[in-house]
This record gives sequence, C-alpha cells and structure tokens, in this order.
Amino acid sequence: MTRPHTVLDIIYNRSYIMAMKKLAAAKFKEQCLSILDHLEPDGLVITKHGKPVARILPAECASADLIGAFRGRIRVKGDIQSTGVTWEAHG
Repeated sequence: MTRPHTVLDIIYNRSYIMAMKKLAAAKFKEQCLSILDHLEPDGLVITKHGKPVARILPAECASADLIGAFRGRIRVKGDIQSTGVTWEAHG
C-alpha cells in the first residue's frame, strides 16, 4: 500500500525538478537517441511550453559505476574529515 503524498513531498519534488537540466519536448523528439546515449546520472526534465511534463532518469546502475561520478562536478571546501570541534578526553 502506498502512502499519500504530503505537502513536503510535493515541494521537494518540485524543487528537485526545477534544479534538473531541462529540454523542450520538440528538441527531445529530434535528438532522442543521442540524448539517451549521453544521459547524465541526474536525469533530464522534458518541458512543453516551459512546464515540466516528464522526467527521464537513467536505469539503475551498479554501485561501482557511482565511484567518481561527481569528479569535477563538486569542490571540497575545508577539512571534510573534521567537525571543527576540539575534543578533550578525560580518563
């Protein structure tokens, strides 16, 4: 049994879709096979008259395929192995 969508689910989905790469339906129709061959892990939103009508996501991939997927797409700022809090051990 599926649960009903909550307002939070709907807001999250809308903001997620708005952040995804978009392509007009006519352009997708023209270049469908090429687009599918080069589909990024984030997927693609197809629009008609500027409004989202479909979301295309790649088929699930093996975990090993995810290694290095964000190389060159994100930048690490600061020390990611530290919380920035100094701890003192008393024993």
